[in-house]
Amino acid sequence: MVKFIIARQLVGKKVVTSDGYDVGRLFDLEISEVTGKIINLIVEPNLDSGLGSKLKVESGQLKIPYNSVLAVNDYAVVDRKNW
Repeated sequence: MVKFIIARQLVGKKVVTSDGYDVGRLFDLEISEVTGKIINLIVEPNLDSGLGSKLKVESGQLKIPYNSVLAVNDYAVVDRKNW
């Protein structure tokens, strides 16, 4: 069964990796104008975390491909292997 979530419910959620690292907070979504599907999560990285300081950050934001998202509930869980 597919669960639908309104985009504004996602903004501000904490983004963590499947191995427990804090990436940051979800800032926005990049969506395809043609298909309407999510392409990337745009995240404000937590530079205080061990992982956050090592990530490639462009203009203060990090793009995480949507295909790396494993689950979204209280947190957005992503797999680092895909990005």
